[in-house]
Amino acid sequence: MRNNYTKEDIIRMVEEEDVEFIRLQFTDMFGNLKNIAITASQLDRALNNKCMFDGSAIDGFVRIEESDMCLYPDLSTFNILPWRPQQSRVARMICDVRRPGGEPFEGDPRYVLKQAIAQAEAMGYTFEVGPECEFFLFNTDENTIPTTVTHEQAGYFDIGPMDFGENARRDMVMTLEELGFTIEASHHEMAPAQHEIDFKYDEVLATADNIMTFKFAVRTIAKRHGLHATFMPKPKAGVNGSGMHINMSLHKDGKNIFEDANDEFGLSKEAYWFIGGLMKHIKGMAAITNPLVNSYKRLVPGFEAPEYIAWSATNRSPLIRIPAMNGEGTRIELRSPDSAANPYLTLALCLRAGLQGIAEKIEPPKAVNANIFKMTESERTAAGIDNLPTSLRDAIDELKKDKFICEVLGEHITEKYIDAKTKEWEQYRSQISEWEIQEYLYKY
Repeated sequence: MRNNYTKEDIIRMVEEEDVEFIRLQFTDMFGNLKNIAITASQLDRALNNKCMFDGSAIDGFVRIEESDMCLYPDLSTFNILPWRPQQSRVARMICDVRRPGGEPFEGDPRYVLKQAIAQAEAMGYTFEVGPECEFFLFNTDENTIPTTVTHEQAGYFDIGPMDFGENARRDMVMTLEELGFTIEASHHEMAPAQHEIDFKYDEVLATADNIMTFKFAVRTIAKRHGLHATFMPKPKAGVNGSGMHINMSLHKDGKNIFEDANDEFGLSKEAYWFIGGLMKHIKGMAAITNPLVNSYKRLVPGFEAPEYIAWSATNRSPLIRIPAMNGEGTRIELRSPDSAANPYLTLALCLRAGLQGIAEKIEPPKAVNANIFKMTESERTAAGIDNLPTSLRDAIDELKKDKFICEVLGEHITEKYIDAKTKEWEQYRSQISEWEIQEYLYKY
């Protein structure tokens, strides 16, 4: 989906395609897509990086006394939105956020990822990523307010008429392809109303942009079908939650350096060190990869999501899995991130943790080829298998302790993110749930 557009190309396409509005999009530190819409008459100003906005209005950006921010469009992300009218059409460009003097804004998640990419490039590497994005499609009420209601009972790989979301999912795939995505597969997932659409791997910055575009398109098309698409990790108890598994490979001189045909698992020493770096920092990464109070309702026994810090090439229960591919398809799959995670920050942390593993030759523990979910606590302890954080509170504490992860995020994001997530936890902690009422009201 990367195009080598020039300013002249974009001006010409806007004229030829009757584009009247251009959305200048950017992402806040919580992974929410924001935008400012301009008319075509203002395009020249936008292309010369002259569009400004009030950064103090965006959570986690800046104080009111330093609020002016500039949007620098990435010309390669220009796209006409296929679901908007064909007359007076609407296009978008993804932007970097900068300060008025042109300096990168340290609170821009895209900048954090670009810094990680620069380090990889300095080591001679390019990082390629393929995400697996899961989501739920729920009914809306008579006022179009989202619910968690669904009348379907479809399961893994089921088809219509059991799969009520089949038509919506087809339209999503067609729309994504119009936007330039290569869709590799789409199917119904394990839980009723749960779906997955997989798109082709790409260089890491393009993949992060694609994830944001994917969510935007999926929500838009769902609404057109009278449905609500949610990337909330665990919207319903008793069924699987939505993950965003991340498949990663590192390339040098056009070759996948994770591959070694002579190794037992087909992995190179760099692949093992990369795994070692991920496992060393995964606790500190959790507040980013699993950013909500609700995220930790997914990471519980019985629903296929990982709870334990281990890796394997033979089963799906560990945190890190090595898919049964070899050669150029060799990759590492990290299974803990969920669908609410900010892709820029998540992928930046994955890359930097893996690069540290390579630079410091961090050896991972031995592979765990048994089903960890069926191991006893004493068996896991004997095998040296640690737990992921079990709550947002635990994850915040682990982030504070991991100075390397804080350094990757930068002081600005670390401070504001921890403050915001601590408030989120405190708000949650003060709530009284329906479960508590049912469990305690009549007993005590």
